[in-house]
Amino acid sequence: MKLKIKAIIEIAGFPEEHIKKVMNEVMENLEKEKGIQVITKDVAEVKKVQETLWSTFADLELQLDDMEVLTNFCFNYMPSSVEIIEPLKLDGEIKPIENMINDLLARLHNFTMYLKNLQAENILLKKQLEERK
Repeated sequence: MKLKIKAIIEIAGFPEEHIKKVMNEVMENLEKEKGIQVITKDVAEVKKVQETLWSTFADLELQLDDMEVLTNFCFNYMPSSVEIIEPLKLDGEIKPIENMINDLLARLHNFTMYLKNLQAENILLKKQLEERK
């Protein structure tokens, strides 16, 4: 069963050029993804959100072959949100499935941020150790 979804993919980091490059690569990979047809995509300009942090996002409308492709899309691209446009029913309401996917994505994003913070702290500690030598 085909699914039509709206999704937002966000990328943040530094430097600015890296964020642009990563978003371009993500969009290129998405276009080649089996079982996914990009209907519309709107990629925002990279903007500075903090002193050393840059961010961009892509607002997408996609057609997916089935729920398995949707699940793989969520794990592979980690969208910040997903809205299922069609079908509106699957032997019951679609909203609980949509809510479950978004809850799962929120948890995955929290874990990812936690790991990135740990990695940044690790790099800082290593740098401080090297300076003391």
